[in-house]
Amino acid sequence: MSGQSLSSSANGGITPLQQMVASCSGALLTSLFVTPLDVVKIRLQAQKSPFPKGKCFVYCNGLMDHICVCENGNSKAWYKAPGHFNGTLDAFVKIIRQEGIKSLWSGLPPTLVMAIPATVIYFTCYDQLCAALRLRMGDYSQEAPLVAGATARVGSATVISPLELIRTKLQSQKQSYRELTACIRSAVETEGWLSLWRGLGPTLYRDVPFSAMYWYNYEKSKGWLCEQYNTREPTLTITFLSGALSGSIASIITLPFDVVKTRRQVELGELQAKNLSHEVSSSTFSVMSRIVAQEGVGGLFAGFIPRLIKVAPACAIMISTYEFGKAFFRKHNQERMLMPLQTSNT
Repeated sequence: MSGQSLSSSANGGITPLQQMVASCSGALLTSLFVTPLDVVKIRLQAQKSPFPKGKCFVYCNGLMDHICVCENGNSKAWYKAPGHFNGTLDAFVKIIRQEGIKSLWSGLPPTLVMAIPATVIYFTCYDQLCAALRLRMGDYSQEAPLVAGATARVGSATVISPLELIRTKLQSQKQSYRELTACIRSAVETEGWLSLWRGLGPTLYRDVPFSAMYWYNYEKSKGWLCEQYNTREPTLTITFLSGALSGSIASIITLPFDVVKTRRQVELGELQAKNLSHEVSSSTFSVMSRIVAQEGVGGLFAGFIPRLIKVAPACAIMISTYEFGKAFFRKHNQERMLMPLQTSNT
């Protein structure tokens, strides 16, 4: 049996390449569905309190965070001057009518450039690790999703971190790729290669616990729902509900780290926009202490409802699309294996 066949059988009858295609489809569909929600949210926020020049806001479509720097009260790239909207539905209608339906997907290309490779690495690594760990952990195989989820997130975040830094610099300053290359080369020469992974710590504090809890709860809730519905294979409804539930739980518990990461991103973007090179705040926990001192414990849970509204459907769409893609390839592989047997029998 070939290496690819071994890998395929260990992962439910599909190959790593097919896993990549399934996760890529999930990332694309999630971005297409969730991006309009964040575009409308930002436009409504800008209408209530316009962003002053030099200030930043974080744009997140459920897969990636983006720093947007405002010039003359507007973002320089993705969002036009705020209109007069009376609510979410009114904003959808007016944006489509006045600016065209394409404006609801403003900023989608840079999202896909970053989100697709990150998602492919993350989901493929998770499935490969989880399958291997289930075989090796014996009586503790139920904890395999927790370990695999945390490890996969560390790997994907570490690989993508330098690209995140480059993207932040491009978004916060008007500079050519040649200027950006010179800037990065200078940073590496003065501070070493580790400077490309600046800001990785806060990302891991948020994403690793989220990933571990998400996958553990997802597998548990999926198994429980399969029992309730008396089915061996999870349906699209089961995976959708499991993804939404596990994503909601993980997002609530890790919200304080998300608040810290967002603040550090905004501070970094504003410093770079003003050509200031000094360091942003200090450690994650010192930022938390400062938030508690200034705003109380409730400050660590700022944006609770918007994060939940965005993360739950994003997780649900991503995982249900991914599972659907895997099921499609599994069926395709089984049919392809049966064809030689059928022809030989005839």
